[in-house]
This record gives sequence, C-alpha cells and structure tokens, in this order.
Amino acid sequence: YEDVTNIDSIGIITARAGINVSGGVITGNGSGLTNLAVGLSTESITPSGITTHLLLSKDDHKVLATGNVTIDVTGGTEGDSHTIRIENVGVATVGFSTAFKFPSGGVPGLPSTSGAISLITFTVHKVGASGTTLLAGASVNFS
Repeated sequence: YEDVTNIDSIGIITARAGINVSGGVITGNGSGLTNLAVGLSTESITPSGITTHLLLSKDDHKVLATGNVTIDVTGGTEGDSHTIRIENVGVATVGFSTAFKFPSGGVPGLPSTSGAISLITFTVHKVGASGTTLLAGASVNFS
C-alpha cells in the first residue's frame, strides 16, 4: 500500500488513493445479525441444606433457599458484575463462602422467614489458583 496514512485495529487501511477493508463490510441496520450476546443470563438454583456453587459464567443468579444453605462460586472473570436474588421457599439460613468479601468484614444478616427475598450484588475482584475473590455489596431485604 503506497502512501499508507493509517492502519487501524479492525483492518481498515486509509491511503491517499482510497481505503482497503479486510474482513468484510457490514451494511444495513444490523437487524439480520445473529449470535450476539445480549442481556443477562440467569442461573436458577434450588438448594436445600447444602453448599451451592454459582456458575460465574452467568450474570444473574436466583437461589430458592430452604434449610441451611452456603453460597460459593465457580469460575468468573475479573471485573464482571453479578447479582444474587435469594428467595426463601421455606425457613432458610443463608451463608457465604470466604470468596465473598463484604464491606463490614462480616456476612450480612439475611432474613430466615419463608417468603423473604434478598438481593446481593458483587464484582469479581480476582480469579486465581488460590480461588476467586468477590467484592460484595450490602444486602437489601425486599420482604
């Protein structure tokens, strides 16, 4: 390309004589595009008196809790944000693994009565061989 003035990261080369595009050109309004990841993906879990693992490949997690439930995590990408919606479908005591770091330094007290609904948000801080570290916000009770 004689007299190349700019090469950008998507393969467009501009020169005095015009442009050269590699990789194809998309025209139109985009309504026919497929395989695009859009919106939240939800994971629904119904644990009963066990440790349950949230798959951090999902953004939103709905936990229908009964009994003593401990929430842990698997996977994750640093910087990703997630929500956990916890609904007690019976009397439930919900705890969290040490991966969750709450602002107060301790786990928030969630309601244990049947029908109680809580919301917790968190961001993946670090993923590594020693485990995942999450920075969690305070819980909100919607009961």
